[in-house]
Amino acid sequence: MPEQVVNLSIKGVPVSVAERLRARAARNHRSLQGELMAIIEAAAESAYVPTSSASAGAARRKPPEATRPIGEIIDSLRARFPDPPAGAPLGVDIIRADRDER
Repeated sequence: MPEQVVNLSIKGVPVSVAERLRARAARNHRSLQGELMAIIEAAAESAYVPTSSASAGAARRKPPEATRPIGEIIDSLRARFPDPPAGAPLGVDIIRADRDER
């Protein structure tokens, strides 16, 4: 027996969000409907299950403990790698060369 389905609707989506979702769908070679289904399935399979709507909102705003601010990450990388490897091109040079080839 096939699984029953439910139709969901999201109202009041800002145009900028809808455009970003359409772009994401295109990058993933999906329709907008397919992309939304993939996002919803991934969220539904998430290990985190809030116990109330209040805790769900708090959980979304609080970053996971394993995350670090970007500044801290940059500082740690600069401490480990103060100078680029000898003879290796800089990232900015690679990007400029790629841009100039167009």
